[in-house]
Amino acid sequence: MYAKEDRAVYTHEERPSIHMYSRLLNLATGALAEKEFKQDGQNFWEEPYHQASKWKPCADKKYPTNPGKPAKSNGYIMVSANGGLNQQRVAICNAVAVASLLNATLVIPKFLHSNVWKDPSQFGDIYQEYYFMRILKDDIDIVKELPPHLKSLDIEAIGSIITDSDIVKEAKPDDYLSSVLPLLLEKRVVNFLGFGNRLGFDPLPPHLQRLRCKCNFHSLKFVPKIQEVGSLLVKRIKKSYAAPHRLDKQLLGDFTPRISSKQHNVARGTSRYLALHLRFEEDMVAYSLCDFGGGEDEKKELQAYREIHFPRLIERLRNTKPVSPVELRKLGRCPLTSEEAALVLAALGFKPETYIYLAGSHIYGGNSRMHPFTSLYPNLVAKETLLTPSELSPFRNFSSQLAALDFIACATSDVFAMTDSGSQLSSLVSGFRTYYGDGHAPTLRPNKKRLAAILAENRTIGWNTFEDRIRKMIEEGQRVRVRGSGRSIYRQPRCSECMCRSQ
Repeated sequence: MYAKEDRAVYTHEERPSIHMYSRLLNLATGALAEKEFKQDGQNFWEEPYHQASKWKPCADKKYPTNPGKPAKSNGYIMVSANGGLNQQRVAICNAVAVASLLNATLVIPKFLHSNVWKDPSQFGDIYQEYYFMRILKDDIDIVKELPPHLKSLDIEAIGSIITDSDIVKEAKPDDYLSSVLPLLLEKRVVNFLGFGNRLGFDPLPPHLQRLRCKCNFHSLKFVPKIQEVGSLLVKRIKKSYAAPHRLDKQLLGDFTPRISSKQHNVARGTSRYLALHLRFEEDMVAYSLCDFGGGEDEKKELQAYREIHFPRLIERLRNTKPVSPVELRKLGRCPLTSEEAALVLAALGFKPETYIYLAGSHIYGGNSRMHPFTSLYPNLVAKETLLTPSELSPFRNFSSQLAALDFIACATSDVFAMTDSGSQLSSLVSGFRTYYGDGHAPTLRPNKKRLAAILAENRTIGWNTFEDRIRKMIEEGQRVRVRGSGRSIYRQPRCSECMCRSQ
C-alpha cells in the first residue's frame, strides 16, 4: 500500500481527487462489497482457453533447414539503439536478424544516451554479454568490439553511417540487400544509428523469424544484479513462494527462489498478485490531446508541456484541424486513467483485497488520479514501496535498469493487466508470458474503442450489464490466435517459427 513517505513515485500531488465516472465507481464499490460474501463464477486468474497450453517454446530448437552462419563474414554491423529498455530489446533482435541476412558479424549493440531517457546504461549493464554471444554462436558471429584495423576508421567520414531516414519503417529484406549490403561489402563496416523498428515482420524467411524469437526469448538474460533484486522484489510481492515456473527460471536465473519438497504443501497457499502497467505518464497524456476531466488548469498544463516537449506536434496542429477530444475518446485513442482501469478490474470480479503491483508508477496527476483506484483496491504496491532506498540506490538514474525490474515483476505475475496494447513493455511482457507461460499466464487486454463505447453510457448503464460487456471484451482479447501477417513476433509468438503446437 502507498504510504505518505512513498509519494515521490507520483507527480503533481496536491490536487483534489478527479472522478470522471462517479456513478459507476459507486456501483463498483457496492458490487465488490457484495462479492466479499459470495463465490464468483468466472475466474480471471486463469487462462479461459485450454488451447493456450498446447503451444510450447521451441525457437531454440535446431532445424535442418536453418542455413547457419556463413563460412566468411561480409563485414561488421554496428548498432546504436535508441529508446528505453523495451525499444532497445526490439532493436537488438532486429539487428541479429539483419546481421544474419547480410552474412555479417554483429558488434555488441550500443545504447544511445538521450535527453528523454537520460540513462547511460550499455548492453553489459542490463544483459549478460557472453551468454548472449554463446546462445547465438551457431547463427551469427558476435564480437564485443571492432578489430583494430577498423576501429581506427572515421565511420562517418567514410559514409558508413545509416540512419532511420535511410531505411524505411518495417523494411523488407530486399531493402537491406539492395541498399546496405553493397555498402557493407565496400566499407567492411556499417553503423546503424538510432536503429529501431526498421525490419518488417513479413515477408521474412522462416529462419530469420526464428532467429528473432531465439534472440528475444532465449539469448537476452538480465545481469545477476538485476536478477537478484528482481527476485527479491517478486518474493516480497508474493510474501511466500510456490514451485518456480519456466517464466521465473528464464527471468531470474540462479536467483530463482527454490523450495524443498517439505515446503511444497505450505507453498501452495502462496499469495497471488496482479501486475498492472498503467500508461498514464505526463508525456503520453499530453501527446494524446485527450481531455481527462481535470478542467482548465489541466488543459493549460498539458498545453505548456506540449509546447516544450512536442514542438512538431504543435506545428502540425497549427496547420491542420485537430480531432476533438470527444472524438479521440470514441476512437479509442486516449490513455486509460487509473479510474477506468479500476472499473475494468472490478467488472472482472477482482476483489478489493487483490494484491496489485503497479509498473512504472510515475502517474500524471499523482494521488488526485490514483485515489479512485486505491478507493477500490488499496493493496497497491510498486518497486519503490517494496524495496528499501539502499536496495534501489544502484538503479537510480538508470531508467532502463529500473524498467527491467518492472519487466520481471509483470512477466512473473499471476495475472498481467495492460491499459495500452501498443506499449512496448506491455507487448513484450505479454509475448513473454505467451511463450513461457505454458498456458497458465493470463493477460488482460482491453479494447480501448469498445471500452470507450461502454463507458460513454456511464450515466445510465446497469452494473450487471457493465460487467457482462467488460467480461466479453476481455475474453475476446484472450482468444488463442496464431500470429497474423505483419504482426509482431515478439508480442504474438504463436507461430511455427517460434512455438510448437501439440495436437
